[in-house]
Amino acid sequence: QVQLVESGGGLVQAGGSLRLSCAASGGTFSSYAMGWFRQAPGKEREFVIGISWSGGSFDYADSVKGRFTISRDNAKNTVYLQMNYLKPEDTAVYYCAASTRGTYYFRTREADYWGQGTQVTVSS
Repeated sequence: QVQLVESGGGLVQAGGSLRLSCAASGGTFSSYAMGWFRQAPGKEREFVIGISWSGGSFDYADSVKGRFTISRDNAKNTVYLQMNYLKPEDTAVYYCAASTRGTYYFRTREADYWGQGTQVTVSS
């Protein structure tokens, strides 16, 4: 079984930055596509950004293009989400996810493993 643990969430003022981390254990990290999702109160969970197992392919939600960047360090079994120029509408619980079938299924909110989430709050 794969376990995913997010960290790095917190409170930040609009226009600021945060970097989230997701540490994986119990599996072969380099074999999984990794992604980030978020869910705001009263809203459905949405796909944010994903990276392929090789790191050569990316997928982004339109709302975060130019502001968010995903990266992975397979030696550390960790994926990162760098969030810049944060907006109040970015406020949500952010979840890390892993897929054995690439990033394609992230678009339909499908993944094999999920973390427990970390809260990101952006104040205006």
